[in-house]
Amino acid sequence: MALDFSEFFKKYEAIITESDQVFNTVRSRYADNVRCEKGCSDCCHALFDLTLVEALFVNTVFNARFQGKDRTRILKRADEADRLVHRLKRDAFRAVKDGQNAQDILLEMAKVRVRCPLLDDNGLCEMYDARPVTCRIYGVPTAIGGEAHTCGKSAFEKGKAYPTVYLDRIQDRLYALSHELSASLNTRFKDLGEVLVPVSLALMTEYSDEYLGIKKPKDEAAAASAAAPATAPAGKPAGMAARLAAGRAKAQGKGLAECSGCSPETKQGGCSGCSPKSFTIGQAPERPAKKPAAKPAAKKTAKPAAKKAKG
Repeated sequence: MALDFSEFFKKYEAIITESDQVFNTVRSRYADNVRCEKGCSDCCHALFDLTLVEALFVNTVFNARFQGKDRTRILKRADEADRLVHRLKRDAFRAVKDGQNAQDILLEMAKVRVRCPLLDDNGLCEMYDARPVTCRIYGVPTAIGGEAHTCGKSAFEKGKAYPTVYLDRIQDRLYALSHELSASLNTRFKDLGEVLVPVSLALMTEYSDEYLGIKKPKDEAAAASAAAPATAPAGKPAGMAARLAAGRAKAQGKGLAECSGCSPETKQGGCSGCSPKSFTIGQAPERPAKKPAAKPAAKKTAKPAAKKAKG
């Protein structure tokens, strides 16, 4: 029996809808600056990863729509892209082990152009309506870990303030939903909700009970006696996800506040303690100054009663 993720896909689609609304709002206000148009595939060569719920959604839509030669054609491109991504991640891992600066390596990886396997030969997305959140936001100013980013083809200028999409908030919501999905599966992989994969691997993976670590009755009995925790399927942060993690670490190093994560059900659009809604491209947004902690009121001490003079 196929696993049913429809409950979580509805919540994911709500995040997609919000992301589209944010993009369209910025685009309507800055129509001359947003250069996204049919046939532009600049963002289709970016290196980024998908959270668990995104990967399952893309995989489910792909399997429902493509069969035969079309399916084989896309999977062939996915295999080529995945080999390149794997090589890039391997080289980056080795470079970090050799002592190179992780942030510099991530910046270099961000410049590598990896063709999305869903991009056809005419420069069009073959699953445009089901594209990931990162693809939907690309083209308007974004912030990761308090630093500004924008599409190189856009007309947003450095030194000017624009409304900004905070990808940290969106990513936190996707992680929260992925953990919720993972918890519903009765999986033996405790870190399944943390797994990140590129689009190529999401398309090629068979998300079976075995892959997801779904426990069967005999597995639960064996797990009760096993001491070692199960390891989640392979998949490490890279590209956009890694830049998010690095950005957060950098923000913490500067003493900046870090968002603790916004639940899709309770904090639509992010929490009130997050950063300003706009800042200058090329500069980090200013955080509101923290109010000094109120000094504790001085304790009043009772004066000793005056002694009565002896007669």
